[in-house]
This record gives sequence, C-alpha cells and structure tokens, in this order.
Amino acid sequence: MIPRELNQKLAQLAEKFPVVSVTGPRQSGKTTLLQNSFPDYQYYSLEDPDIRLFAQNDPRNFLAAGSHIIIDEIQRVPELFSYIQTITDQSKIPGQFIISGSQSFLLNEKISQSLAGRVAILHLLPFSFTELKKAGISFSSYEDLLFKGYYPRIYDMEIDPGDFYPNYLQTYIERDVRLLQNIQDLDQFIRFMKLAAGRTGQLLNLTSLASDTGISVNTVKSWLTVLEASFIIFLLQPYHKNYNKRLVKMPKLYFYDTGLVSSLLDIQSANQIKSHYLLGGLFENFVIAEIVKSRYHRGLRSNCYFWRDHKGREIDCILNDGTNLLPVEMKAAKTFSTEFFANISFLKQITDEIGDAYVVFGGDQALDTKAGKLIGWRDIDQLLNRL
Repeated sequence: MIPRELNQKLAQLAEKFPVVSVTGPRQSGKTTLLQNSFPDYQYYSLEDPDIRLFAQNDPRNFLAAGSHIIIDEIQRVPELFSYIQTITDQSKIPGQFIISGSQSFLLNEKISQSLAGRVAILHLLPFSFTELKKAGISFSSYEDLLFKGYYPRIYDMEIDPGDFYPNYLQTYIERDVRLLQNIQDLDQFIRFMKLAAGRTGQLLNLTSLASDTGISVNTVKSWLTVLEASFIIFLLQPYHKNYNKRLVKMPKLYFYDTGLVSSLLDIQSANQIKSHYLLGGLFENFVIAEIVKSRYHRGLRSNCYFWRDHKGREIDCILNDGTNLLPVEMKAAKTFSTEFFANISFLKQITDEIGDAYVVFGGDQALDTKAGKLIGWRDIDQLLNRL
C-alpha cells in the first residue's frame, strides 16, 4: 500500500469524534485506507446486496455486530444515520463508526440532519503527485503524469490508462449518476462531460456549455452539481477583493484527475498531449488539483482562488492564509521566461498583501527572482510544504 497523507489526520480524528466520515470519488482508495488504518474494525460494504438487505431490515443488530465498525457506501442505507446518532449519544465511544461513501451530496445531507456535531468529515482524493513521488514512482515527463492520472488501481494493477478510464466512466455513470439523478439520456450526459473536459482551466460559461450540449442552463447547473458531488470536478472561485479594478466573477472549471480529462478528450497517448490545444489547461489543472489535494489530505478546506481583471490579467491561483496572499502561476513551457512573473509583478503594484510568490513550470530549473520563486513541476512539494 502506498502511504496516504490523510492517514495521520484520520487517526487523530478517530480519537476525538464518535463518527468519522471519509468521502471521495469511486476507486480513490477509501476502502484500502480504512481497512489498513483500522485493522481491528468490523468492515461492511453496503454495495453487497446481502449486507445492504441486513442493514435495511435489522439496523439495530447490524450496527451491534461489532464494537467498532467501518461502513462503506453508507449512503445506500440512509436510515442508518439516525440509529448511529442514538448509539453514539449513549455510548460516547470515540471512533466507534467510520463511514465512507462516494457521493458527498447524499452523505452531507444525512450528516447535517442526524450527525451534526458528532462527525468529523474528511475527503480522500486519488493519489497526489507527492504521494507517488514518496513511493518511488517516477515519470519521464509531466505529459506522462497528466495522461496516466492518479487513480490507485492504475498503479496497483498496472492498468493502461486507455483501458482504465473508459471502464471507470461506465461504472461511474451506471452507479453514481443514476443514484444521484434520474438522467434519461446517458449518452448526452457523456457528451456533456466531454464538453466540460474541453473547458478545463477556463471560465465556466453556463450558456455556452448548455448550447453546445443541447440542454438548458438549469440542466447544466444540475449536472455540474452531480459531477461535484461525486468528486469528478471542482469549481475555483474568483478572489473577491477588487483593488479598484473590475473583476471576472465566473468560476473556473477543473477536474480532480487529469487522466480522466485526457480520456474524455480522446487523447490516446502522453505524446499527444505535447501538441494538444489544452496543454496549458491540463498542466494548470495538475498544479491546482495538487494544491487542493494537499489541503484536503491534511483535513483542511481549500483556500485557493484565482484572480482576473477585465483586461485579462490573471493569476492562476491565489492562496489566502488569513494574513498574506500567496500567488501561484502555472506555465507548461519547459524553458524559463521572465514573462512568467509579469502578472504577479502587476498584482504586487496594486496591493501590499502579497507574501511569497511562485511560478510552477514544465522544466526542472529553480530560481529565486525579485518577483518570486521559480520551481519545476517535479519539485511542487516545495510549494505544498509552504501551504
């Protein structure tokens, strides 16, 4: 098992809260993490029809089957939440229940109704580059990383991305999408996902996406909610302070996994990425997703935004630590240019809130400049350690 960064926070919270919830996309490694972190717990998966029937028909005896229990895909039997509330209120045993699932919307809805104040909520995403790097897994180029993605089964079973992602998508649509919404035309939903993938790293124009997909704007909003709730995409919001400038207010669209984006874009090899029109967006997605994973896997919320004014000047990521702003730019180019820091320099002229600044680029060079620090993509942990 490749060690997961979330493990430390998971162990800490299980000593403080009676219930710990771990959500994340399907096949992100939740089951492996939980069974290895809590080997003495009784494990149940409600994906198993027999186990699910037992939980539905006799919830009290099901939950009494062990003193400490892991319940996987708990959203399958939502009635359990009320029983867990009663049991934990009486027993007051820390870490009594570890629950997990792949739909944050369904889980959070039930948690807010029954387990508020009793549960710690964590998110496990697919591998981060840092986790792979620490495990000794290397990549010949960042294009190879972008194409391969981060899902554990790809590395555990040495599955070719061209075989893994189409089957993953089929499973995701048949299980998660049908469970979250009654979508009649699944082929149209796949088309919607492909069109969304083509907008990776771009401002989210709902009207344009609706027109290209052939659906209404309200349907686009609804389907984006499905993708967010099942940890396929996330929306990066603009930094709100205007500095006397007119700012863009639309969010930007990103995927948690670049391998999935590559598959949706029908990219067949890492070599194709080198000349792909979305190369810059994919590289940007890689860095943004690593920042988000780094926060989530330490039990923290994302503090990442972007900044863009009406003239198109943009900072790909602005991190707000409550005191200073830390701007981060991403450049897929493999040769350094002083222009990489142009927008950071501009932002420094209009606000004194800037602390450190970084540019992550596609090369291996490292430089300290007056405007900020240049780091190569392989050394992104230098930035993540600063967060």
